[in-house]
Amino acid sequence: MSAFVPFNRAPATGRELELIAEALTARHMAADGQHSRWCQSWLKEKLSAPHALLTTSCTSALELAALLCGIEPGDEVIMPSFTFVSTANAVVMRGGVPVFVDIRPDTLNIDETLIEAAITERTKAIYVVHYAAVCAEMDAINRIARKHGLLVVEDAAQALLATYKGRPAGTLADMACFSFHETKNIVSGEGGALIMSTDDQYARSRVHGEKGTNRTAFMLGQVDKYTWVDKGASFLPSEITAAVLRAQLEAAEEIIADRLHSWNFYHEAFAAAEQEGLLQRPKVPGECVHNGHIYYVLLPSNEQRNAMIGELKKRNIGSAFHYIPLHSSPAGQRFGRSHGSMEVTDALPARLLRLPLWCGMGSAAEAAADALLQELGAGRRAA
Repeated sequence: MSAFVPFNRAPATGRELELIAEALTARHMAADGQHSRWCQSWLKEKLSAPHALLTTSCTSALELAALLCGIEPGDEVIMPSFTFVSTANAVVMRGGVPVFVDIRPDTLNIDETLIEAAITERTKAIYVVHYAAVCAEMDAINRIARKHGLLVVEDAAQALLATYKGRPAGTLADMACFSFHETKNIVSGEGGALIMSTDDQYARSRVHGEKGTNRTAFMLGQVDKYTWVDKGASFLPSEITAAVLRAQLEAAEEIIADRLHSWNFYHEAFAAAEQEGLLQRPKVPGECVHNGHIYYVLLPSNEQRNAMIGELKKRNIGSAFHYIPLHSSPAGQRFGRSHGSMEVTDALPARLLRLPLWCGMGSAAEAAADALLQELGAGRRAA
């Protein structure tokens, strides 16, 4: 039997232990040490971003963004339902109401043409998710936001070094949140970052991120007392986490290039099957450049998708579905509401199958593609 091809395998560059040792030797293992500062500088430089702050996770970054947006009980935030729970939880934790709108059938991103109709007098912000690192239609979304005085936050968890019309994901709105969870392209085990566009946002983020204290200003000598001044939590990661992230960011371009090689292999391998109507491949608009984070196919039905996961497992290939739409979840129905039809969200994610994709796959991508194509052929004969 062939070797098992896992769905995901976190990358390792070989520098992680060395940089962790540096943090231990420096006797600085809490937040805001040399590795944290290096990572934040890297993000600012690569993204041409005014401000970057490392966080313990993308979830923390989203929660910090909600604080900066001033989300209060009863405020509404428009977002897609096809996203990870953290996008909505960040709003709910502040007492806000997620308002779910449908997604586009091509990119599975929020349908920008449905946003304006969902705006009410309680709407405070729009949370946009770049699914599979393919950016949403940000120019149109920002125009709507400016017209109605709303803030826009990018949930760019998957989208590090992706671009939209030549501009980096993470700099396409008022704020943006990245993930470095071990399932992402660039990892630190757990970890995230918040990108901000204004000095005021950054100054407030330092207070909220330091448990609501003015510790950052105190350490910089800007105030003579270190005290509690606002709401906050422990949002900042340790230097151990930052050291791992630094090792990964140093090799980010190489890691992403490797993933894109496997993504492109899949895409070419499935072209004929798409022409035969056996599956649908991802659609990437011409103005978007992705980073090879996810390769998925849409199968004809939910039943076929579910069966395919089991059949691939028998062939030693790991695969997975993705999010259960939030509007249909118990908490989504309790804390949020939908605006308009959710027809696309209800239909397409139920047919979505994600294939193995990780740095260093090599011939494993060929094995996964062959297994899927063989199962599709077997299913066609059985039908």
